[in-house]
Amino acid sequence: MDSDLRRAVVVTLVELGRGDDWRDRADAGHSLAGFAEMKEAVGPLLGLVLDPGDTFVTRRTAEGLLRRKDRAGLEIIASALAVADGHHADWIHTAVLDVFGVFSTDLDEALRLCEELSGDADEGVARGARRLRESLAGIDPVLRPS
Repeated sequence: MDSDLRRAVVVTLVELGRGDDWRDRADAGHSLAGFAEMKEAVGPLLGLVLDPGDTFVTRRTAEGLLRRKDRAGLEIIASALAVADGHHADWIHTAVLDVFGVFSTDLDEALRLCEELSGDADEGVARGARRLRESLAGIDPVLRPS
């Protein structure tokens, strides 16, 4: 893995995410989600999930983070939910339903990770993880193991 190239991509996507065009911000957020484990991406991703200009940016970035189905993505979503207004929270929850409404195994793993994050030392992450867990708990997935 070439960490210099990865950093260069993150820098480029962060810059794209600062643009005026909502389409650029949405594309940047969705793509930047692939680098959520890098500390340089966390702040910009949080800003894009809570984009003040367009909730499509919120939904697209949240979906990218949730599709990672890992701690890094869920932690950023939890941080966003801790401070999100009702409008942004609704779009984040829509992305949660889209991502975790199909396979029960994915949902179960997300619930497990949220339980871990609920005990995080950062109170905002812990509070947001509890909020995310409530949203996940209300999902009845389409496919379950036989």
